[in-house]
Amino acid sequence: SDIIFHPWKKEENGNQTRVILYTITLTNPLAPKTATVTETQTMYKASQESECYVIDAEVLTHDVPYHDYFYTINRYTLTRVARNKSRLRVSTELRYRKQPWGLVKSFIEKNFWSGLEDYFRHLESELTKTESTYLAEVHRQSPKEKVSKQSTVRRRKRAHTHLRVPHLEEVLSPVTTPTDEEVAHRIKHVAGSTQTRHIPEESPSGFHLQSVSKLLLVISFV
Repeated sequence: SDIIFHPWKKEENGNQTRVILYTITLTNPLAPKTATVTETQTMYKASQESECYVIDAEVLTHDVPYHDYFYTINRYTLTRVARNKSRLRVSTELRYRKQPWGLVKSFIEKNFWSGLEDYFRHLESELTKTESTYLAEVHRQSPKEKVSKQSTVRRRKRAHTHLRVPHLEEVLSPVTTPTDEEVAHRIKHVAGSTQTRHIPEESPSGFHLQSVSKLLLVISFV
């Protein structure tokens, strides 16, 4: 709560930094109920817009026991995987400003890892909610957008019919397979021609007699 974002500042080395101030809630009985946090984020110049971001976050938690002994470094690596998909990888490290004695060090590390697990479990839950909301909005698109999307898919799929996977044929057939009337129209009317070709239509009975005649011819030959 009480989050304050300071603007990004570009450093001489090309990196960008900003400071974020906020308050967290603690559940440890040996610590206060809340604590203020100062987080300094550094986005490295190797980051590429809309492709990959590498950000180190130095986290100082105040008002907790032995807070002047240690601080946390979290590295967030956000990479683009597809058009609407990204991968977030987080690594963390506990660093000491001064070395505590054994019992204090074990106390710090035990509470550090338990608090870290709670924090990133909460982050995972919030990201899952955000993803679900985004997918729900995509599915609630207007009928006009759906028709436009289907038309685009139809044109794209017809151009690559030989690349279809067999199990997708049944799913795509309502959109990609032309009707009998369309086939007949394409045969009779040749695009780019000033004349219209007329192809006599065969009746079902005529087609059946022709097939029977061919079959009798083959049998007679054998």
